[in-house]
Amino acid sequence: MKPVVLLDATSVPSDSGGVGRYLNELIPALDVEGDVELHVVCQARDVPRLARAAPGVTLHEAPRLTASVPWRLVWEQVGLPVLARRLRADVVHSPHYTMPLLLRRPSVVTLHDATFFSHPDLHGRLKGPFFRWWIRRSLRGAAACIAPSQATADEAERWAGRPSGEIVVSYHGVDLDRFTPAARRGEADMRSRLGLGSEGYLAFVGTVEPRKNVPALLDAVVELDAGRGPVRLFLAGGPGWDDDAVRRLSQPPADAPFRWLGYVDEDLLPAFLASADLVAYPSEGEGFGLPVLEAMAAGVPVVTTDRLAVPEVGGDAVVYAEPTCEGLVDAIGGLLDDPRRRRAIGEAGRARAETFTWARAAREHGDAYRRASRRTR
Repeated sequence: MKPVVLLDATSVPSDSGGVGRYLNELIPALDVEGDVELHVVCQARDVPRLARAAPGVTLHEAPRLTASVPWRLVWEQVGLPVLARRLRADVVHSPHYTMPLLLRRPSVVTLHDATFFSHPDLHGRLKGPFFRWWIRRSLRGAAACIAPSQATADEAERWAGRPSGEIVVSYHGVDLDRFTPAARRGEADMRSRLGLGSEGYLAFVGTVEPRKNVPALLDAVVELDAGRGPVRLFLAGGPGWDDDAVRRLSQPPADAPFRWLGYVDEDLLPAFLASADLVAYPSEGEGFGLPVLEAMAAGVPVVTTDRLAVPEVGGDAVVYAEPTCEGLVDAIGGLLDDPRRRRAIGEAGRARAETFTWARAAREHGDAYRRASRRTR
């Protein structure tokens, strides 16, 4: 008999960033590959999209109050256990660190990264303690915790202690039909809609937060532009809590060689990546590094760092740099000066990206659900 799984998708933000990217791909894959009876509770705005993407999943509309983060957390503790009892769920999957503490059913919790411990200075004064507490609590209380990389699993256990259940490493996948070199066919429309003009460019995708190391990237591009000729950087992603970087991006000098595009619609992102000369992602620490994988799938060379989980994604198919202005100048400049190497790295990246599929991730999640369903809290 298939286990009945209730997945709480109320944490998906309106711009589908972060946990949204994970769930928007995982839920349809679970519908096909997971071999479970899947129920998903989500906010009203997400019901039509999920109904189209995962027609075999039973959807439940969460109360409107869950649009507010504080009230969503209250509902998670009170309303989610009620729904789980009504559905007679065997397992509840909480995909964003927190979990209902009074639930009398096995829980599965996704822990996306452990930089709240290893890099506390890169997180806000309230956010860091909040997520550190919840990572410890979820490791103690969940039947299983899912980590998107071995680095995240190791760091979580190192900093927060041994789990009472299991830690399952399940790499994210990538939509190889959307993120593909062929996405460059949409370049003209993408450039028109984003107002990019016809010049070549470097791309960055990610929330502007401290661990993304945006200031070092901006410094490197300014130096490259001044020293070797025109270099342009376009940054796609919403504002986070790196106030200095946001201020610099919002008020650039007239001759700045960079431009912040803000949040870029999902339908434009594949063409934006595939049309770039290279993608720069100089993160100080990642639980996985999905933008790196998506750029690799698009056949574009990537300059990134070897911190935490990124080498598990990039392997030997990306270029690693120190997360400093000088390190980025050397790595980016070297690639810009060598078109043949850029092409070879892009081809190697695409080949490696083809091994990361959401179908595999869904099967691994389904196996974790079935093992958890056999446990009692």
